[in-house]
Amino acid sequence: MTDFLAIVNESLQRQTLILLTLSKRIQAAGHPADRISVRPAMVGTEIQYQFTSEVSGQHTHENSLANDAIQRIECLFGTAFRHCHLFTTEADFAARAGKSGAVRVSRSAGTKRPPRLEHNRTKQYVIPDNQPCPFLTEIGVMTAAGKVRANKQRKFRQVNRFLELISDVLPHLPEQGILHVVDFGCGKSYLTFALHHLLTAVEKRDVHILGFDLNGEVIDDCSRIAKRLGCRGLEFRQGDFAQYDSPEKIHMSVSLHACDTATDAAIARGVQWQADVILAVPCCQHEFAETMPKTVLPAVQQYGILNERFAALVTDALRATALEVCGYKTQVVEFIDMEHTAKNLLIRAVRTNDRRGRKESVRRYQQLRAQLGIEPLCLETLLGNRLPMS
Repeated sequence: MTDFLAIVNESLQRQTLILLTLSKRIQAAGHPADRISVRPAMVGTEIQYQFTSEVSGQHTHENSLANDAIQRIECLFGTAFRHCHLFTTEADFAARAGKSGAVRVSRSAGTKRPPRLEHNRTKQYVIPDNQPCPFLTEIGVMTAAGKVRANKQRKFRQVNRFLELISDVLPHLPEQGILHVVDFGCGKSYLTFALHHLLTAVEKRDVHILGFDLNGEVIDDCSRIAKRLGCRGLEFRQGDFAQYDSPEKIHMSVSLHACDTATDAAIARGVQWQADVILAVPCCQHEFAETMPKTVLPAVQQYGILNERFAALVTDALRATALEVCGYKTQVVEFIDMEHTAKNLLIRAVRTNDRRGRKESVRRYQQLRAQLGIEPLCLETLLGNRLPMS
């Protein structure tokens, strides 16, 4: 047994495994699958091993890294399944586990061709892997050679997802001249630098991007990085963005994870500026959760986490609809996978000035408020007469 499992482990570590199958289920073990197959698959930028379990003709899939995969195979072979076939780039192996625990292994010439894993890599990133990107290197997501660090894969995917969502709205920005962008609550500015890279290095536009944050140390760090990278048109300021009055037309307003009503303040500022594009990833929507009558949906509200998520969904629905009333075409899209964070919704609004659907948006806004007994929210107060409700 140990010798055969060593062969399996070597094929996983050296990435020579083409296919492994486990069959002839041991009835007494009680394992639900009739058969399990293991194949390599490209997940993002790394090779993992896909376990496919067949149960009464139905198939389920689960991916594992090499070390986890060998542990799973060790637990299954000889305990839940008596037969194991291993196909590698070098040879085929057939193993039989007897009732006594003894294992017979035979080897023959290889019969299968290696899979073309590139076919599994369907994702084409705005910033590709294995190509150096200065700002990603500077903030530690990439090595100097352009390789994404293993512990930064999620951040790399988040950056690219953000740029995809930005790319979709670029046609709604002016084609000529300097693009003026304000980022409210920029924080460490991963995505601010990403936006600058997209607009300048990829789209070849002149920009003035202004990142605001209350944390002076963060602003100092971001300013140093921008200077070190020679980021033309990228500026960071400490302070309250609500006090900022731009002398220029703002084309894009961005607020990512601005807490509670800070998101409303950012949205209202974008509307006041008549920004062509408004992007907001809300965070910590406490306002409605604290003021919502406890009799609205008691079966939901009795559970804290459900009450919190329900309040967040309602708040974002009202924000999106309010933007429609103000003359924007609005979408609510998934920002990043739910496995990364529950706060994964992006409100994306493009200014159209098309008022034909405004009355319907007003009706939907007022209907939702009435159904839930909601008092006027912060966003309504901030927008004032820019949010016509008649």
